[in-house]
This record gives sequence, C-alpha cells and structure tokens, in this order.
Amino acid sequence: MFGLTVCASVAGFVLIPKGFFPLQDTAFVLGTSQAAADIPHADMVAKHRALADIIAADPAVLTVTHSVGMTGGSQTLANGRFWIVLNDRSDRDVSASGLIDRLRPRLAAVPGIRLYLRAAQDINIGAGQPRAQYQYVLKGNETAELYAWSQRLTSALQGEPLYRDLSSDLQLGANVIRMRIDRAAAARLGLTSADIDEALYNAFGQRQINEFQTDTNQYQVVLEVDDDGRGHIETLQSFRLRSPLSGEMVPLAAVASIAPPGAGPVSILHHGMLPAVNLSFNLAPGAPLGDAVARLEQVRQRIGMPAAIQGTFLGSAQAFQEALAGQPWLILAALLAVYIILGVLYESLAHPLTILSTLPSAAIGALALLWLGGFDFSIMALIGVILLIGIVKKNGILLIDFALAAQRTRGISAGQAIYEAALTRLRPIMMTTLAALLGAVPLMLGFGTGTELRQPLGVAVVGGLLLSQALTLFTTPVVYLALDRLSRYRRPLAAVPGAATPNGRP
Repeated sequence: MFGLTVCASVAGFVLIPKGFFPLQDTAFVLGTSQAAADIPHADMVAKHRALADIIAADPAVLTVTHSVGMTGGSQTLANGRFWIVLNDRSDRDVSASGLIDRLRPRLAAVPGIRLYLRAAQDINIGAGQPRAQYQYVLKGNETAELYAWSQRLTSALQGEPLYRDLSSDLQLGANVIRMRIDRAAAARLGLTSADIDEALYNAFGQRQINEFQTDTNQYQVVLEVDDDGRGHIETLQSFRLRSPLSGEMVPLAAVASIAPPGAGPVSILHHGMLPAVNLSFNLAPGAPLGDAVARLEQVRQRIGMPAAIQGTFLGSAQAFQEALAGQPWLILAALLAVYIILGVLYESLAHPLTILSTLPSAAIGALALLWLGGFDFSIMALIGVILLIGIVKKNGILLIDFALAAQRTRGISAGQAIYEAALTRLRPIMMTTLAALLGAVPLMLGFGTGTELRQPLGVAVVGGLLLSQALTLFTTPVVYLALDRLSRYRRPLAAVPGAATPNGRP
C-alpha cells in the first residue's frame, strides 16, 4: 500500500491540470472596446452608449461607466473603457465569468465595435490595462514580418476551443504618409533630420508656445496647422524650411520625398526595445491555464512561425510558467529541510524517512479532492500541500517518539514498541488531525466575494488529512519495522556487544 501511494502521488502531480491563481468573482468587470481606426468620435460615442445599454439591462449589473478615447489606459481614439459593478453574489444568478459569457453574444450584435471583458482580480501581475486575463507578446526586428505572423497566429488560435475573447492590439487601419529624407540634399542646405522633425512637430504635434492667464482662467497657445489642412498630402507639399546657410526658405519637397498615403499601424508598440504585438485571451470554462500555454506553443510550431519572431507570455501567464518550473524544487526543498531537522532531532538517518513516509498518502488525498472538485493545481493548492508537509508528519512523530522511548527504556523489540505506539497514540493523533481538518473546512466551504482564492487551499488540506489519517496508522509501523531491520542488517558486526572481530578476538 505504501509503494502504491508513492507511485500514485508522483503520477498525480504530473497528470493533474496546472493553474496559477484561481479566477475570482470580485463583483467588478473591466472592459476594453475597439473600433475601426478611422471611426468618427460621434459614432464611437453612439456605439459605446449602445453597448452600455445592453450591459445595464442585465439583472446582474448594478452600475456601468464608460469612456471614449485616450483615457483610462486606452491607446487611441478608436478605443474605450468600461467599468462594470455587479450586484452582491447572493443577489445575482451568475458569477462574473458567467456574466461575461452571457453578455458576449449580445454585445457582438452591435456592428463596427468589439468589447472585450475580463473579471477584475485582487491579485494582478504585470502593468498596464490588458483586454483579457492573459497576454502573449510577439516581437521581432522586421515590423512587416511581425505583423504578418501575428495575424496568422491570431487566426489559428481563434479556432482553438481553449480560448475565449482572443484579440490582438495590432491595428493596421491608419492612413499613413511615409516620408524619406534625402540626407545629402539636406546637408547641402545645412539642414538636419532634427530640423525636419521639428517642422513637422510644429505643424501636427500641438506644441504649446505660450500661455495667457486672467483673473478667472488660463489660455494655452498651441501651434499647429489649420484643421482644414490636417490629413492632406498637399499640406506637406506647401511646407517651407529656412536654410541656415543661405537664410532662404526651402520647400520640404527639396529635401524629402513624400509617398502617397497608404495603410499602416495606428501605433507601434515595443517590448524589450523591439516592435511588438500583444495577444490577449481568456480561458474557456474549466480550461486549465497549463493546457492553454502548452497549446499555444503547439499552434506556433504548427503554423511554422520563424525563430526570428520571439514569443513571450506576460503577466499572470509568465508568472505561471516560472512558478510551474519551480514547484518540484520547492517541494523538494521543503522535504529536505524537514529531513535535516528530524535527522538532527533523532540522531538518525532512518527515522526521519519513517516520518516522511506519511506524506505520499496526504499528497494523494489533496490531489484527489482537488480533481473531484474541479480545481486546478494552483499556487493556493501548492501552499496547501506545503502546509500538509508540516501537519501530516506529526502523526509519524507521535508514533516514532513513543516507539523509540519504549525501545530504549524498556528494551522491547521494535515490533512490540511500534504496536504499543499505534494503540497509545491513536487518540492524540485523531484529536490533532480533526482539529486541523475542521479548521480548514471553512476555507473549503467559504462563501462571499473572493472565496475562489481560498477554496483550493482548504480542499487540499482537507483531502490530504482525510486520506493520510486513514492510511498512516497502518503504513507507518510497516515502514518503521522495515527500516529498523535494514539498519540492523547494515550495522557493523563489531558494533554488536560480545561479537567476534574478523581476527577471532572479542
């Protein structure tokens, strides 16, 4: 039975779905809207109001607030933000994630705009205002190649059932005028690229050049071209720059070539000094984050994305990858620390192993109850397993303390000593286990806002204590006797009183 528990616990850790932090219902939902890059401001406001009316009509929503344009973290005028407050959990029929699933088809009926919703969390990793819970960034040296492959990856992932609300922040609908500076011609006239940049910024950058203050107000003087001239290529052809050498006004066309307008990105984002495209996604109901991370890498390889396009998870997904890589080492370090402390306490290398033999059954109980409850093996579940290492080993300590004392003081055999220990220490073992188990029940059965973060911890502790209590009283004595026989078998013959040495002398 002990051997089966060891094998089952290792297999359980490998096979159980992995997650990071459980998705909470904090009664608050965030939203990011995206429309066409050239949408007029009035149309954007009208579409926002249509979305707000749909959201406010849902009985689970208490209030909804929204803004249009470059406020609240929005990047362009074609983006907006939503802040949705929900009723108390007892006053609504769905969770925050369930509300998002219910609103998704209704919001999609508004043409020309997309609204991406995500449930707000108490624990947030990463900066910025992402559209969804998890982010994946692509970056590369060549923007054309980066944009092409990011669109291919987005299209491939949209057909995967693990993902919801998949979106990319790449917007290529902007009307872009490309200008190439003739540096040799500019140098002959004494002009630099910085001079040309300053002239363009004076026209389109809304440079503040002065300010007037009165008794009741203040007025800023902004230098820019007339509104009728903005967005027209003829405005650039009429530009003049003063040559530092001759003092004459030189047309911009003499030092730069202006290409006809074409499509381009609304904004160019960077990550690690390289152009980047961010992909955001939520998970399908019941989908583990570990499966979604692995599937994304498989899709990337399937479409043949070149190595020049680097991909990295951000925020919670990145922290999940780092935590997943360190989980085995963290558990091993905890076991090693416990073994060293017990070895010093008992002055033995064998007895700490007997005490640690109680842990595999606890691990099986924790993983089994997590699996039955539909929970991932998250950070909170890992904390529960670490707690179990400290709680469950006390069963072995209570048995070994009594057995060793009986052997040393009364000189009885190991079998008789561990048998008496199991009978005598049954009551304190049951009392301490029940105290710890009942203390974790409120965490497992918790209600209210944010209980999703605490439930995996309680489930892991309760499941581990239930199964370990049923098995350790039977497996620990067997392990104790096996290690006692092994230690006596390996003990040097000279250590036995009265035994003969190899040369025949006592």
